[in-house]
Amino acid sequence: MAPPASSCFHRDSSAPKAAGALQLLLTGLFFFLLILLRGTALPAQIKPLVVSEQLLWISGIVGHVDTFRIPLIAVTPHNNLIAVAEARKHSPEDIGAKFIAVRTSSDKGETWSPTTFIENDGSKIDGLNLGVILVDEEKDLIFIMYTTCAHHYHCNVSSTLLIESQDDGRTWSQPRNLSKMTGTKMFAPGPGSGIQKKYNPKKGRLIACGHGTIEEDGIFCLFSDDHGKTWRNGGSLKGIPYSQPKKFFDFNPDENQPYELSDGSVVINARNQNFYHCRCRIIVKSYDACESLPIENVTFDETLIDPAVAAGALAKDNIVFFSNPANPSKRIDLTFRWSYDDGKSWVKDKMMIWHGPSGYSSMTISNNTNNEQYIYLVYEKGRIAITESISFVKIRIK
Repeated sequence: MAPPASSCFHRDSSAPKAAGALQLLLTGLFFFLLILLRGTALPAQIKPLVVSEQLLWISGIVGHVDTFRIPLIAVTPHNNLIAVAEARKHSPEDIGAKFIAVRTSSDKGETWSPTTFIENDGSKIDGLNLGVILVDEEKDLIFIMYTTCAHHYHCNVSSTLLIESQDDGRTWSQPRNLSKMTGTKMFAPGPGSGIQKKYNPKKGRLIACGHGTIEEDGIFCLFSDDHGKTWRNGGSLKGIPYSQPKKFFDFNPDENQPYELSDGSVVINARNQNFYHCRCRIIVKSYDACESLPIENVTFDETLIDPAVAAGALAKDNIVFFSNPANPSKRIDLTFRWSYDDGKSWVKDKMMIWHGPSGYSSMTISNNTNNEQYIYLVYEKGRIAITESISFVKIRIK
């Protein structure tokens, strides 16, 4: 008898097993790659906590200083902290004679050295203005960059000056006038931190960005590829109309803070002086280590509402941090924010540092030690006015 027709369609019993094994292998590979991706590309969630806060400077208390303003902070090459501020001798005004005041900490901000004054512009009517602090981790150098005659008030020529420390901030060099290399067009660095490129392009480059005069305003950058020996003019993003007095709602990018992302691009977060488009921050990105700041790379971060002020910004381990008085018209409500997607969006759980008057702020971040990591933040703080004091905040993020 002939076999049943169905026997012509007999299947190999090993085929389903092979298909199942392949599916399990692919599923396992998918989850392995997902875990690997989370481990290398996606930042771990953080829960910031203010550990401590203390006043570093109180206006009218120290010596012959009327007002302390423009706070800067950095982690030194030997993992200490250095805080810097303008010590305005006679009034809270931007114009006038000043010292550069410095305090340091060797115990993660628990205690601080007495104030020292490392620069003194004498009795200049249009004196020094901070400025940028910049650490060269490759050569263990600290730089402070500032300008004189920024307002052209009873003086004609602006100068960009640089001092450096080779011993972790204990002693400082005489000022060098960078204007011989970069020109005498007014350049006001920062205020905030400069950066050293950690990724290509131009790994190791030192970058300091700032702004010009009110009429010829905009973002301008300087850079050095030889550890601060020589400096060149980099990219610029000019205000519109340029070289003319600005009106309300004109495009007028001003004081700014650069930081580097892990793809090697540099983001510059800037003060929107005349509130073009919004009462928020101007963002411009450079993909060539700040040799250019193309207008097509400009966006506006409407989450970062801002009253036109210098703000703090930095990036570390694929997390971006930001601080400013988060109010559309008043310098109040100093707020700390963070982002897990390079600043495209911001976590809703922002943290209020101070509800009262608060002005300029600057941040740095500790190196990883003992599985703990801290943001160190300095800002202008007051009960009635922002010029009353400069406060230091230690924020644990890990």
